[in-house]
Amino acid sequence: MNKATLNILTAPSMWLLLAGLMSVPVQTYAAQHKGQIQASWQSISAYPSWYAWGASVNRFGQGDGGVNISRALLQSRFELGDSWSAHSSVQYVPDPEAKVGFTELFAEYKPVVEGAYQPQVRVGGFYPKMSLENPDIGWSSPYNYGYSALNAWLGEELRVIGIEASIKRSGKRLAKPSLHNWQWVAGLYKGNDPLGAVLAWRGFAPHDRQSVFNEVLALRPTAGFMTPQLSKQAWQIEPFTEIDGRFGYYVGAHWSYQNRHDLRAYWYDNNGDPEVLNYKTGQYAWDTKFWSLAYKYKITKQTHVIAQAMAGNTAMGFSRGVDNDFDSQFILLTHRWQKFRISGRIEQFRVQDMDHWAFDPNESDGGAVTATVKWRYSKSWHFGAEFQYLETKVANRADDNLPTRQIEQLWRLSGEYRF
Repeated sequence: MNKATLNILTAPSMWLLLAGLMSVPVQTYAAQHKGQIQASWQSISAYPSWYAWGASVNRFGQGDGGVNISRALLQSRFELGDSWSAHSSVQYVPDPEAKVGFTELFAEYKPVVEGAYQPQVRVGGFYPKMSLENPDIGWSSPYNYGYSALNAWLGEELRVIGIEASIKRSGKRLAKPSLHNWQWVAGLYKGNDPLGAVLAWRGFAPHDRQSVFNEVLALRPTAGFMTPQLSKQAWQIEPFTEIDGRFGYYVGAHWSYQNRHDLRAYWYDNNGDPEVLNYKTGQYAWDTKFWSLAYKYKITKQTHVIAQAMAGNTAMGFSRGVDNDFDSQFILLTHRWQKFRISGRIEQFRVQDMDHWAFDPNESDGGAVTATVKWRYSKSWHFGAEFQYLETKVANRADDNLPTRQIEQLWRLSGEYRF
């Protein structure tokens, strides 16, 4: 029995969550619950995975073969009156060590209105609605099992812990009806100061793992960590912590037309002070900002195309000693036929080292092609298979005398129960 499977069977937290999931009624008074338990077999990498201090960007690395519980989650909505509701998403994450935690927990204010303009406020911890790839339960994707590298990074390192306000204009409710709908969004938050660290020292990685609140992500210690300039940086990242006392912000706009076109544009800035260090935890504040543009077009009712692009900069340390530009893009085509959905995605990603610290190379780039077939056997039981060709090149792998370029061909079989 492999180590990953043994962890599943022996983790008390897993059994407690599963018992809780099965005992919760699908709908109770003033509350709604839905959940998912997913088991997967995936071919493994020749190297340990990144979260186990390894050089592979594959989620399941060396020694993680066999069948794993890749996800178990419970998503809940509690009605607190005519205008207020509370939302939570609790997930079990098996790797590298079994844990249960929140990925989202927030209150929402959405008053009943009669006019064309609908205000909405969210307070707590949540994802900004940048992605059109992840509309399924627990911020997952109904198209591919592994997310694009772009959105996988958001699932790893980005979460808003603050307040978001938006105004939605419904075109059909205007005095002169329109086919155009708009929503304008603005958010203010704290925390998320280390955002960008994983990109700098590992690079982008397509997978489906989401970080829970208060989680610590391991980093493979490179030669740069042994230098005086980076000696106080811990060999791990606490992505949702507050370090410099500053507020971050984001603004966005959503546009839809004829229920066939959807466009989302965002600017995100954590407003970090890159010279501030928490000496106790070994965490720096990073100055990270980027724009994101996502688009979805319904070619037919069954066939959709989704594309998203992101570009930005992240920096930390004295005089921005680590300074990187980054960008990522993907295009996804999906078709639904009877009980089957077939999806294909092509993507590329890059981190450019813009600083002069030659002892700490951050350059990385790569791309992937992913093909997925999903079968909805019944309302509760879903099955599927996925193949991914993944090529990455990460400069700091040379510190461990590893080849900087890796090519992985990954197979995955998954089955899930939903309720």
